Amino acid sequence: MSIIPWLLVIVVSYVIAKSIYGFVLGEKTILGIKMQERRFSVEMFYSLIITYTIVILGFGIIYFILSFEGIYLVEGGELRQVNVVGSMIHSFYFSGVTMLTIGYGDITPIGIGRLIALIEALIGYVLPTAFVIHLVHQERTQGSQDKSHD
Repeated sequence: MSIIPWLLVIVVSYVIAKSIYGFVLGEKTILGIKMQERRFSVEMFYSLIITYTIVILGFGIIYFILSFEGIYLVEGGELRQVNVVGSMIHSFYFSGVTMLTIGYGDITPIGIGRLIALIEALIGYVLPTAFVIHLVHQERTQGSQDKSHD
């Protein structure tokens, strides 16, 4: 097995983790885009969409890279041979479905892909919670600042 695919997986995993970490901590920049601080805002919504997109694309890239290392996504219970474009489409589709719905069961990972899918599904559940907690925290912080100015 070559080390290059695993290095790419580590780099993509780092970008995913940094994106999620920044969102949860309420950083004011995501991928170099400066966000304004206020209650629910378009910027907060965009930051959530950007974070979801990064995670879905990142995990899709991980599945795609691992497909060349013998860790496949099985469709319909059968291991099918697909070309590179087909593998990429399956990888991104599986990533999006896993992140947003916990999957339909039409594509199933094998090997370490199962653990990776489990981590992605967990992130899919935690991100909306982090979003709500962040909004509540902002509301409380803003409310206590307003009271201290009165």
